[in-house]
Amino acid sequence: MGSKNFTYEKSGVSIKKADKFIKFISSSTKKSKKSGKFKNIGGFGALTKLPSNLKNPYLVTSTDGVGTKIEVANMLGKFNTIGVDLVAMCVNDIIVQGAKPLVFLDYISVEKIDTKKLKNIIRGIIKGCKLADCELVGGETAEMPGTYSKGKFDIAGFSLGLVDKDKILLNKIKEKDLVLAIPSSGLHSNGYSLVRHIIKKNKINIKKNSFLKKELLVPTKIYVMHVLELIKKKYLNACANITGGGLKDNIERIIPDNYCAEINLEKIKTLKIFRWLKSQGVGDQEMLKTFNCGVGFCLIVKRSNYKKVIRLFPKKYKPYVIGKITKNSEKVKLSGKVIW
Repeated sequence: MGSKNFTYEKSGVSIKKADKFIKFISSSTKKSKKSGKFKNIGGFGALTKLPSNLKNPYLVTSTDGVGTKIEVANMLGKFNTIGVDLVAMCVNDIIVQGAKPLVFLDYISVEKIDTKKLKNIIRGIIKGCKLADCELVGGETAEMPGTYSKGKFDIAGFSLGLVDKDKILLNKIKEKDLVLAIPSSGLHSNGYSLVRHIIKKNKINIKKNSFLKKELLVPTKIYVMHVLELIKKKYLNACANITGGGLKDNIERIIPDNYCAEINLEKIKTLKIFRWLKSQGVGDQEMLKTFNCGVGFCLIVKRSNYKKVIRLFPKKYKPYVIGKITKNSEKVKLSGKVIW
């Protein structure tokens, strides 16, 4: 048999493009105090120096993606914000334990390397890491022809944080504590399969709809710096990241046995995008189960700390009271109706 001259390039994988992309990431990230004299991007593994000020450190890890929000990014050809979403989805979970995010890694799998698209995604990841005060130390970009259809891709993130044992937010909730809502920036990265279903069924052209075009790719708010400041000042008893499952399911995860978070839904300050979704025929229960409805993050604080807490936030993200902690075997009790 004669030589067919098989190459990796002919199978649809470009090592040269991948190498150039790694060099771009490497030049876009700088050496930090965490990595010391080591440059991590492009190596086999990332080296990170542990902070020396922790007496009894615990590792906290989180991994996540951005779901089908990437399909909206593809529809609109806009890729500079979903990297922020990716970081947010991981680090907002880590701070719930009281931990400070230390490092972040990403995984991007694509049908074919599109350098412009990937650079925009990475720029978003770098911005997200800056907002979370953590370091992008590595990742993987996998070109996988035949696995994804043309132009399709997926992204995943992994974050590692540290917390001193005595600062872990666990079992600190007390009766009469207040439940505060921090506003979300929008949909964050949850419920997009339902959003896309509505858009498809109602034959909405989002490229021509200026409201949706703007709202659907608003990046997820990163709450790290605000929450870490509350922990530092010992104002926080517990907190919850409001993601898939909505208010009830996420708050339930942090409430100890025999305590209850009584939430008054009438107190929720909804955003325009949620009012639009409601107007498209989504029921109240479905809205509360699928979306954050305007509450991106919840804080549980001692009543006497309330005024001190709200002073630490800018006007747009100022927390407000939506409930209180009582003694009850039902962990979360919702009352009233959301005012859309």
